[in-house]
Amino acid sequence: MRVLSREQVRRLDRDAVERLGIPSLLLMENAARGLSGVIQQCRQQLGQLSGGRIVIIAGPGNNGGDGLAAARLLAAEGVFAEVFLLRGTRQLSADTAANLGFLQRAGLEVEERSEQWVCEVLRGLCSSDLVVDALLGTGLRGAPEEAQSGVIEAINSSGSRVLSVDLPSGLDCDLGTAAGACVRADWTVTFAAKKLGFLQPESRQWTGEVQVCPIGIPWSWAGWPAVADC
Repeated sequence: MRVLSREQVRRLDRDAVERLGIPSLLLMENAARGLSGVIQQCRQQLGQLSGGRIVIIAGPGNNGGDGLAAARLLAAEGVFAEVFLLRGTRQLSADTAANLGFLQRAGLEVEERSEQWVCEVLRGLCSSDLVVDALLGTGLRGAPEEAQSGVIEAINSSGSRVLSVDLPSGLDCDLGTAAGACVRADWTVTFAAKKLGFLQPESRQWTGEVQVCPIGIPWSWAGWPAVADC
């Protein structure tokens, strides 16, 4: 089982772009394809094939871009997801902005509302619904901002099942602990490898069941050593 720290994740992505020549947008597409497949698995477990809402909460970073791209891939299979983009005062990453444009040009709605409005939507969900947490990624250090914390708390109290993207929003990638509000996920789909913090047993209260999806980077090339299964 391979495990990556925050800095190793960044270096792996950078090396894949600079040394292998894989466009970063393609890496995001590969991640989103894995994510959309896991969403379909979760739908089956929830019995959503005959109904139930899918609500994607996307932040401004690449984590949010994965969620936006997954919404498009689901739409290509005839599956509708409600997408809420919470950028606050932050600029979108380049690849996230590109995927927002793809959705908009395809006529697929992405709602940019206040955090308070999104919290109201979350309070209206039930156990047959699925929230996809694509708000915060591996770059978080310390506690989330106040507005983000409110959304995280609303996700946790929504009564719906939760799938987190790469790691639950609010969880420290390296430590496996939460300095403030943190999403309690039923499932986590993480990319390329498990994250270092997942080695800590206490992280499981946040991650739920973890599934690793590859993003097209051969491990024989990457050269990262394997560690004990977590």
